[in-house]
Amino acid sequence: MNKVMRKYIKNQILKTVKTLFEANRLLNKLIKKNSRNKINTLLQDMQAAAIEAGEIIEDHLGEGTETVHFLEELCELIWEVSQFPADGKRQWYKEINEKLSLIEEKVKSIPEKMEVVFLPYKASMWDSLESIWQAADKDKSCEAFVIPIPYYDKNPDGSLKEVHYEAEEYPAYVHITHYNDYNFKQRHPDMIFIHNPYDECNFVTSVHPFFYSSNLLKFTETLVYIPYFILHEILPEDKAAVENMQHFCTVPGVFNADKVIVQSESMRKVYINVLTDAASGLGKNRAYWEKKIWGLGSPKVDKVVNTKRKNLQAPEEWMKMIQKPDGQLKKIILYNTGVDALIKHSDQMLNKIKNVLQIFRESQNEVVLLWRPHPLVKATIKSMRPVLWKEYKSIEDKYRKEGWGIYDDSSDMNRALAISNAYYGDNSSLVRLFLNTGRLVMIQNVEIVNDIQMEEQDVTGN
Repeated sequence: MNKVMRKYIKNQILKTVKTLFEANRLLNKLIKKNSRNKINTLLQDMQAAAIEAGEIIEDHLGEGTETVHFLEELCELIWEVSQFPADGKRQWYKEINEKLSLIEEKVKSIPEKMEVVFLPYKASMWDSLESIWQAADKDKSCEAFVIPIPYYDKNPDGSLKEVHYEAEEYPAYVHITHYNDYNFKQRHPDMIFIHNPYDECNFVTSVHPFFYSSNLLKFTETLVYIPYFILHEILPEDKAAVENMQHFCTVPGVFNADKVIVQSESMRKVYINVLTDAASGLGKNRAYWEKKIWGLGSPKVDKVVNTKRKNLQAPEEWMKMIQKPDGQLKKIILYNTGVDALIKHSDQMLNKIKNVLQIFRESQNEVVLLWRPHPLVKATIKSMRPVLWKEYKSIEDKYRKEGWGIYDDSSDMNRALAISNAYYGDNSSLVRLFLNTGRLVMIQNVEIVNDIQMEEQDVTGN
């Protein structure tokens, strides 16, 4: 329930308490007159009001159990009055007033918490929201919910097929709420954070249509979109680079969200430039986008910076490959293969991957390859390049069966980033994250085979 509704309900309960104070004054007069019928009617009304207030606190505020306890004690007092209204030894008016004062004080102290909901879909992309959730979770004025949502792979014709729900893959310290256990219409949270902006426009996957940004707008005061990816920084004046940014900027989530948080102030300017041009006919000028797009940075960078190699526990099967017979550790190269290169270069890219694997296999006594494909590679190939699937799968199966290198398809991307000594692979969001660690980054070139060390691009400038 959002902050506005919590405040409204608190005020309604306080009005009930005020009415009970007035009823108590009337009750005191009726007791003195010994007006039995009027006393009984008034007592019934007072008890009904107290019971209703307690139910509202339990059902809607989710807090205030002490307040409910005092309301129960008030009902007990009211019952006693109904049994002995003329008992001059008991000061009913004073006792009820004291109880009502305690209830009023407790109701006023119930916090008007802001309710914030995080809707990740792939567990491997949770890092794009995690640091914001951590801040909200620690804030006593905020109630934060993490609600992983189901998503589907798509058939080549766009229809939905397998459904995925990855709630069990999140870190143990993240308290998960099932999407069926949260009533969005009733609770209407103050803020909802999403990292999937595509709605029905993604060719490869789709979150459940209920969680499209266009629908979520109905259930929150503020919808916030944060990209699940990190891009290379570009200058707002670089027209060619800005042109290539259109498919990142002009997606439903960006248009529908109330706020969009991007990785830097420079990227904010790029988004503003692109969206100002794209929406010029929709009545949305530059000033509109300047208020909507915020360049506050990406939680993905926070995650990488805060993940320390010394705190990681590598799986036992990894350590068997990483550790030399003398106890020393081999160098670990993170090999990342993305979606775009496979779609664009197809068979040529498959040959490149096979060549890279062969080179690192020959160097396995000194170097360990940690191959981590983009989490959407399989679904993308199946949907957009189904003829490649058999060959890609055979490469992957062969690598995993031979067991000389690490294959990482887990949801914990940051473990791979933290444990690796250098990065090699496609130009993806992992590159920018890896650069934040100050370690070597090289981008593979699909046109070049057989000599990784001499021919690949070193983006660090070394």
